[in-house]
Amino acid sequence: MDNSTKVSTAFGTVLTIFVNIHSEDLIKTIILASVGGISSFVATLMVKFLIRNLKNKFQK
Repeated sequence: MDNSTKVSTAFGTVLTIFVNIHSEDLIKTIILASVGGISSFVATLMVKFLIRNLKNKFQK
């Protein structure tokens, strides 16, 4: 199997996936990814805040 066959197969697979994705699914995916990213960021900030407060409490 040469490289052109591999590239053609990969491109055809990707093109088929893009054609079958509906705009509603794409919007839903973007919204869910945004919510997941924001919640992960907020959770990280909360953990850092708790660790900082616990360190300060036990160092005094």
